Amino acid sequence: MTKPFSLQTVLELMQARADSATQALARLITNERDAKNKLDMLQQYRDEYATRFTLAAQNGLTRSEWHNYQEFINRLDEAIDAQRLAVAQQVRNTVAGQGAWQKQQTKLKAFDTLSDRHFASENAKEQKREQKVQDEFASRPKQDEEPL
Repeated sequence: MTKPFSLQTVLELMQARADSATQALARLITNERDAKNKLDMLQQYRDEYATRFTLAAQNGLTRSEWHNYQEFINRLDEAIDAQRLAVAQQVRNTVAGQGAWQKQQTKLKAFDTLSDRHFASENAKEQKREQKVQDEFASRPKQDEEPL
């Protein structure tokens, strides 16, 4: 009979931690993607608004209209700068999350390897026991044969 793996509880804990790290990394990747999408949207909107401003300027603008366009473009530029910082932070968070995920995967792999070795050793022992029983059985004289 094979002995159970003595570190099975730790292996299961490492698997749970690895699963948790995977989920956390997925959330970080999603947050990074969302931040980049928001930045792209802001940049696209700024470009569209600048084009509208150029067209309006060609048709003639009052001083207050000019000021309003410029003020809004400046606010969009500030929002874009803030979003660039947010994207950079999300990228750093994702990199850190990848490191944590890799660390958990390494730990899990170590315990998986120990588990595999344990069960390989137990299987080898079981095969030796079975072979010994078969050898003993084969070396016994048969019941209907008479010894010489």
